[in-house]
Amino acid sequence: MIKNTLGDLNGYLFEQLERLNDEDMDEDTLKTELRRSKAVAEVAKQIIENGKLVLDAQKFVDKRNDAENVLPKLLEG
Repeated sequence: MIKNTLGDLNGYLFEQLERLNDEDMDEDTLKTELRRSKAVAEVAKQIIENGKLVLDAQKFVDKRNDAENVLPKLLEG
């Protein structure tokens, strides 16, 4: 069962931002954090895109007037 939420993602992004703002960080550590930030941003982007897809699918279902509201398994809640 997935334990992370979009709220958690928001927290992770701000934590990463705080690490990048550490003025006492040496150059090697900064390079490592920059690589980590890029990876976190890429994963976050995919999570957000997935959430948008699910939301769009739900909007589509909500607009349908017939009784057969069948979604592909991937998009089922």
